[in-house]
Amino acid sequence: MLGERFMISYHTAGTLAANHVFCFTMPCDAQLIEVSAVGSNANNGILTIGPTADDDSYLDDFDIGDSYTPTVADQDDFVGDEFPHPVKGTVIKASLDYDGAGGTAAANFTLVMTFLEG
Repeated sequence: MLGERFMISYHTAGTLAANHVFCFTMPCDAQLIEVSAVGSNANNGILTIGPTADDDSYLDDFDIGDSYTPTVADQDDFVGDEFPHPVKGTVIKASLDYDGAGGTAAANFTLVMTFLEG
């Protein structure tokens, strides 16, 4: 199955009242090739992604999309302008600051991460 794409998604319903953290263990070696994040409203949500030991080393301070229009992170948005390459067993942490620096809280947050196996 080398070279197969797979996605991991996370969703919260309703207007958020606190930060959210989503963790999962990588099932295989892979490259993170795209992140799509959105709220259903105009919001100030900020996303960071990385392994639990360095949880902003893949994607740092990324503004999520507004009003059902996702923002999409690709190679230029990742730290170091490189696709992150977590290995099997790495625990990945995606953290949402639900209102940025005290702005409007995100509602109905959806996160989709696309990986390329290998």
